[in-house]
Amino acid sequence: MSNNLVSIITPCFNSENFIAETIESVVNQTFKNWELIIVDDLSTDNSLQIINSYAKKDLRIKVHQLKNNSGTAIARNKAIELSKGNFIAFLDSDDLWIPSKLEHQLKFMLDNKLPLSYTSYKIMNANSIEIEKPIYCDSKMTYKKMLYSNKIGCLTAMYNKDIIGKIYMPNIRKRQDYGLWLFILKKYSHASGMRGIYASYRKTNNSISNNKIEMIKWNFKLFYEVEKFSFFRASYYTLCNVINKLFF
Repeated sequence: MSNNLVSIITPCFNSENFIAETIESVVNQTFKNWELIIVDDLSTDNSLQIINSYAKKDLRIKVHQLKNNSGTAIARNKAIELSKGNFIAFLDSDDLWIPSKLEHQLKFMLDNKLPLSYTSYKIMNANSIEIEKPIYCDSKMTYKKMLYSNKIGCLTAMYNKDIIGKIYMPNIRKRQDYGLWLFILKKYSHASGMRGIYASYRKTNNSISNNKIEMIKWNFKLFYEVEKFSFFRASYYTLCNVINKLFF
């Protein structure tokens, strides 16, 4: 298992309040053969200085700054482009992993020869305090099931590059992670989830989960422009996502 390198994809924009804690959650992983690729989207705060201070101490931390503020999709895709790992994992600059996350998830994927996996996760606030019930994942996810709701938390997802190749996110400002899972699941029968809680998602005022109108707009854009659904089919699955978010 230790022969496998895990590339961790972390976009960053103005995360000076959280990025150190995020990096520490990677440094503290029990599985040590990783590279953390942080792509800074031209932050205007002290994020880059904090990141560089960690990179100087740990050569596994790689830093790249975009020339223009370009959005999360381009930042993530640049990190994927720079990655060298057998596995690609995702962690945003304000979220956290528990120390055994990579170790347990990598073993789970290798034992079951999985193209894509994910886990359950907690929801916390800006002060790292749990504020809602944990999101427990389904044990199995298919393309058809995913159309009704994005059930894979980006901070928990990991795909096997040796099986599916190096795959990038669609270039849309929001919901690009949802688009990537759909793309993978169109090619493979299913992804599998670990019911254990291995990560913490930070919900802030800027989170898309806190902006319902934005979520509706970008879900429709994903279905209509990326999945190439008809207007009515895109509207149907957008409505399904809204209903699932509100009631389930």
